Amino acid sequence: MTLLSDMKFQGRSTRKRTGGRRRHARNKRRHELGDEPTETEVGEQKLKFVDARGGTEKIRAVATDIASVATDDGTVAAEIENVVENPANPNYVRRNIITKGAVVATSEGEARVTSRPGQDGQVNAALLE
Repeated sequence: MTLLSDMKFQGRSTRKRTGGRRRHARNKRRHELGDEPTETEVGEQKLKFVDARGGTEKIRAVATDIASVATDDGTVAAEIENVVENPANPNYVRRNIITKGAVVATSEGEARVTSRPGQDGQVNAALLE
C-alpha cells in the first residue's frame, strides 16, 4: 500500500541510511499539479480547448463519433459505433471511453486507436485484419 506521503518522494526511499525517517520538504505547487484525464466518450463531437505551456492550445475531445481509419488504400472517415476492447481499463469498454490502444467498432470494421483523443482532439485508427 502506498501512502500519499510516500508518493511525494517519487521512487526515493522514505528511510535514511541510518534508518531514520525522511520527510518531504514541501507540498506540490500549483504548476506541478496534473489535470483530470479527459475520458473521451462515443457520441456527438464535443471539443474542449485548454491552454498549454508556451502559449499554445491543446484540443481535448470530450466526445466524438468519427475516426480517421487507415486502410490499405488510404484513410477513410468512419463512424464509431462502440468500444470493443480497451487495455487501459476494462471498465472503459462498458462506459464506451476511447483511449490510445482501444479497439473500436467502426463502419469500416474493427480498428485500433493510434492517437490520443484526450490530448489532440481527434481519433486516428488502423484497421485490424
